[in-house]
Amino acid sequence: MVVDYQKRSRLDEVFYALADPTRRSIVEKTFQGDYSISELARQFPMSFAAVQKHVAVLERAELVSKRRHGREQIVRSNVAAIRRAEKFLGRYEELWRHRIDQMSGILDEDTK
Repeated sequence: MVVDYQKRSRLDEVFYALADPTRRSIVEKTFQGDYSISELARQFPMSFAAVQKHVAVLERAELVSKRRHGREQIVRSNVAAIRRAEKFLGRYEELWRHRIDQMSGILDEDTK
């Protein structure tokens, strides 16, 4: 199966962005407050440019947004994108809980 990575859905972009531990860490940090890219870069063992690229992936997924403040680019989290992913995963949780309940019912019948 060939996947066209040029046509990712918004949800695909979220999961792609969150697949990387550095990006997850950046999202967690920005949930606690706004950070400049320079401040973020000082917290990771990588170059400023590498952190900037990670932020760009997060921005494409709408997990963060950037705004200019003088010479700095300030990064802020977007909780709505996380909520979309949570809602999607919640549907799977409901499905599996229902299936487990069904299996429990079948097992209860077999033990009678």
